[in-house]
Amino acid sequence: MYGSPAADNDRRLPSLAQVNGFPADAAADPGWRPEAGLVVAHDVLGGVFVLQGGPADQVGLPGQPGEMVYFAPDSLSWEALGAGYGAWLSWVLSGGTEEFYEGLRWPGWQDEVRRLDGDRGLTLYPPLWSAEAHQDLAATSRRVVTMAELLDFARETSAGLDESDPGFLGHV
Repeated sequence: MYGSPAADNDRRLPSLAQVNGFPADAAADPGWRPEAGLVVAHDVLGGVFVLQGGPADQVGLPGQPGEMVYFAPDSLSWEALGAGYGAWLSWVLSGGTEEFYEGLRWPGWQDEVRRLDGDRGLTLYPPLWSAEAHQDLAATSRRVVTMAELLDFARETSAGLDESDPGFLGHV
């Protein structure tokens, strides 16, 4: 989650303002706000957690204003999570991610993830959204990449496969 302190300075995460592209001088533009919502977290597979920022038909995200939504790297689509930020944060802190990511883990994933810096993620081949990856996730090859590279790939792939641009996924 962005804005959270890290265990050591080398793994510090960017601020919410940086991830969401807030203006450098907020006083100069007091009416500025994120277009579709506020990016609050990324996962190491390129998933994006966003606090939905307006009516779905206006912002292009599912769910209701104030609801958490997730860009799923295994489907390259947005999913409404049915909870606001407080409930989502409680869910994360109480271990809710265990079941959420159950089908996206392979033997030894903890060791691979533990070595990542806060601005890195894993790209998989075959890609996570492919039928081959879903058949045998443990057989995929994985490579450490910058989070920016991972998110750019997901956005370009989503737009290229079904011409549906997922929109802003954060600045990292």
